[in-house]
Amino acid sequence: MSEKVNITSKGIQKVLKNYNEKQAIAEYIWNGFDANADAINIDYVTNELGRLDSLQIADNGYGINFERLQQKFDPFFESEKAIQIVAPKHTSKMHGRNGVGRLTFFTFAHNATWRTTYQDEKGFHRGTIQINTGGLNSYEAAEEPVSEKQTGTAVTFTNLRISEMDFEQGVIPFLINEFCWFIELNHHKKMQVFVNGKALDFSTNIKSKEEFELLYADTGFKFKIKYVHWKESLHKELSKYYFLAGGEEIYKDYTTLNKKSDDYFHSVYIDSDFFRDFDFKSFENEGQVALFGAAKSAPEYRFLIKELNEYLKNKRKPFLKEYADRLIDTLEQDGIFPKYVTEREREVSKSRLTPLIKVLYEVEPKLFSSLSIDQKKMLVRLLDFSLKTDDKQGVFNLLSEIIQPDEEDGDDLREGLSISL
Repeated sequence: MSEKVNITSKGIQKVLKNYNEKQAIAEYIWNGFDANADAINIDYVTNELGRLDSLQIADNGYGINFERLQQKFDPFFESEKAIQIVAPKHTSKMHGRNGVGRLTFFTFAHNATWRTTYQDEKGFHRGTIQINTGGLNSYEAAEEPVSEKQTGTAVTFTNLRISEMDFEQGVIPFLINEFCWFIELNHHKKMQVFVNGKALDFSTNIKSKEEFELLYADTGFKFKIKYVHWKESLHKELSKYYFLAGGEEIYKDYTTLNKKSDDYFHSVYIDSDFFRDFDFKSFENEGQVALFGAAKSAPEYRFLIKELNEYLKNKRKPFLKEYADRLIDTLEQDGIFPKYVTEREREVSKSRLTPLIKVLYEVEPKLFSSLSIDQKKMLVRLLDFSLKTDDKQGVFNLLSEIIQPDEEDGDDLREGLSISL
């Protein structure tokens, strides 16, 4: 069976041009997890030049049903607008739900062949699907005799444009950061990813981890909390709360410290029976009441989020202090600090300027993270000048309007400006 559609192969590559080999390989793994697999096997063979001769990604999921093959593939080929890879916002299920990740192999290989075994009411079935880079807008599919009664899919890539070094030093670290939060989320399912028979160690991206319980005494609801501070970015996933019941994810949402431009990557997993009938879609600000179960307006939920927000803020403080010290070193190396006439003036000015910069970074990292070298020079010189004025309260008021510190941060800022508390 051969299928072809209107959009051209080059059109597909144009739409997916922002994907590289690391992201593409990750999409094939997501496809396996979306098919309810708990084991993904990545196997490759290299040649004497250190290039990959072949690469296979196999899973033990439910396979690709040939009865619905057109539904699986044709929507991706109808138009350029149909080709999108978007991570779901409030659930981790069906990450690659439109399956278009199957087309991204052109970033690292010329040919892709799927061999899949699936089961329906008639029994087990097996088939192959083939696509090549020159014909991304078409596919060849054929059914085969069933050789084993075990569902799953294995996709083999040939004519590869990737080296063993690229795979080991680029792809594998990328996969660890891409899936570490997901593996932690599904810890009870014992999911694993193997590379040439060796399990990937996702814990290498963990900076710290803590587990504890919160109890809402009035109703007796318990919340089991697992907090993970990651060393490096989680890519598109960002920092989130995961709400679970009996180990199964119900909902997820960004934490209040997400996107603060401070590289504080974290995940918080919250498991409680309280979420079994929870209505996450109700809008407490509009006074909407959940018809069944609890909602965000429930006192238990308000208690939980308040406690966790305070917990995260306290966890973030030493992290920001550490990075504030690094910021000072970077500013020094980049020649950001003002030029002083004498060494004495330099020592006195920097002894006052450095604590203020640290406080500002700890309160609002965005002040420094998004600035160019020249903009940083201007900001630091203005701060240096402000410390020499008599109207420090006026400077405090101006900075407060910009960064809007809470009471505790405000006290730290006053101290940095040498204003009496």
